[in-house]
Amino acid sequence: MRCEEVYYETYKKAPEGVAFCPYRISPLGAHIDHQYGKINGLAIDKGIHIAYSRKENGVIELQSLNFPKRAQFHVNSIPDEKVGDWADHMRGAAKQLLEKYPLRYGISAVIEGTLPIGGLSSSAAVIIAFMSALAAVNRISLEPWDTIMMAKAAENKYVGVNCGKLDQSCEVLCRKDQLLYLDCADDSYRLIPKNPAMKDFKIAVFFSGLERSLATSAYNLRQDECKAAAYNLLAYAGMEYGKFADTRLRNVPPEAFEQYKDRLPDNFRKRAAHYFGEYKRAEEGAKAWEAGDLDTYGKLVFESGRSSIENYECGCPELISLYNIMTETDGIYGGRFSGAGFKGCCMALVDPAKAQDIMASVEEKYLKEYPNLEGKYLGALCDSADGVSL
Repeated sequence: MRCEEVYYETYKKAPEGVAFCPYRISPLGAHIDHQYGKINGLAIDKGIHIAYSRKENGVIELQSLNFPKRAQFHVNSIPDEKVGDWADHMRGAAKQLLEKYPLRYGISAVIEGTLPIGGLSSSAAVIIAFMSALAAVNRISLEPWDTIMMAKAAENKYVGVNCGKLDQSCEVLCRKDQLLYLDCADDSYRLIPKNPAMKDFKIAVFFSGLERSLATSAYNLRQDECKAAAYNLLAYAGMEYGKFADTRLRNVPPEAFEQYKDRLPDNFRKRAAHYFGEYKRAEEGAKAWEAGDLDTYGKLVFESGRSSIENYECGCPELISLYNIMTETDGIYGGRFSGAGFKGCCMALVDPAKAQDIMASVEEKYLKEYPNLEGKYLGALCDSADGVSL
């Protein structure tokens, strides 16, 4: 890995360790984790590597192979407000760790991301990898849910992205060839092994060539629209409701949505329609996976993608084009936007026997529509993987 080479070049010694956190895909359950829905997730064998060693003086010294400029701060003197650069994710992670544990040692680290940024939750991955390394040098043993909730809090409270726990859960809990089926209301989950009867598959990732930042996208607005839909539906149904900030669509019975949906403004109705449809697809998807029915599973993933476009109204022309190309490409079982869908990439479950033809065909058709993105577009084939490791 290049991060190890650069670490050696910089510090004239080998790193003491390497932390790895995988990226993730969520074929079903998109945009509903923050509404306490259910999700399906897989970690992939690409992600964030951090080569690191302990620093006795408590200084955190960071460089990234993906961003210019180094960052430096002390474990016990972290800025209260985000600085506005790539290292805010690490500052937020260190701050969360410091709230629960005493930190004595710092860290020197070189960070390397193995795929372009956008759609695979690189932000959660870098937070988790860094937090795991910083905990290790301070001899702190983190439980999985400690890591998940502190990483989520780092994004929510410091970076300013109101994400749910989908990304962090996938990147910590997932295991190779096992589908994470998580209920975000109570954190109960199952890892469903790949059925021996299931067809073989690869995970294809198609990067649009456009990067995005959730902090400046409509990501947070969509959450507010979901909460507004829930708040109104509870009021129409004569049900109890508390603070707006605590309201989620999971609190709304499906029958209340069906009865009162036409009273909602169009945007609120569409967001709620996506939630209730996606919740059902996540449940049906878990059953199909367990049964080894990849065709049905893929069909549900395509349906999820269509709902993200029409009801959740995320995506940009480039991503929507990629989605449409995927629906017309032989050998793709199912695909959709990956992640929030505000620029970034698409993911697909594909037939390994047709994988090379699929990659070539999607690239050709996409660049025919967007020739200006040649050299920025990228297709990659991946496999499922275990969660974070040191």
